[in-house]
Amino acid sequence: MTPPIVSPSASIIHSPDSWLSAVRSQRVIAVIRSPNLELGVQMAQSMAAAGLRLIEITWDSDRPVELITTLRAILPHCWIGAGTLLTLTDLQTAIAAGAQFLFSPHLNLALVEAAVSQYVPIVPGALTPSEIVAAWQSGATCVKVFPVQSMGGADYIRHLRSPLGQIPLIPTGGVTLANAPEFLQAGAIAVGLSSQLFPREAIVTGKWAEITSRAAGLLQSLQADPLA
Repeated sequence: MTPPIVSPSASIIHSPDSWLSAVRSQRVIAVIRSPNLELGVQMAQSMAAAGLRLIEITWDSDRPVELITTLRAILPHCWIGAGTLLTLTDLQTAIAAGAQFLFSPHLNLALVEAAVSQYVPIVPGALTPSEIVAAWQSGATCVKVFPVQSMGGADYIRHLRSPLGQIPLIPTGGVTLANAPEFLQAGAIAVGLSSQLFPREAIVTGKWAEITSRAAGLLQSLQADPLA
């Protein structure tokens, strides 16, 4: 097994355990799906300015390899990951680009095995209890519950926690600024948000201060909630 990676620029040990600690502390992952590289950089910088340290670049973004490499260089204090990984080639390319954590919308045991063998945190998508348990038992660092809103939102997470309380869950797909605290109160360790953090009108008009403020407000509300 490949040992944990030490980042020379920040002297941070990157490992599944340290990533999980960061997730429990931050409680939110910013998901960036960008139509062009330059915009992707701006989106990530706005999240970092807000205090968000977990930034996922979806694999269907423009030039995701270059975007991940760039962000690793300019945001050494953040965890830069890759998401929407569908194939083993995608995953291996993401790791080679420097992705520090990996998300997929589905459970593929080959992807989990490859990530675990290289000591990179991986969060496969699952929906039913059987899928969630299978993902966890395969070695996943956490399990992404997706699309959570189609199953009842926070209530679904609450029902899952009773029999599956030992499995760290990260719901996505229907999480909003308004309902994010409910998911944490229901037992999720963190939530993933994309379009809610980047309103189209604000992106088009370049209102980056507004976007940063929006994200900072979310982070503050999640970290301040004593029930979350």
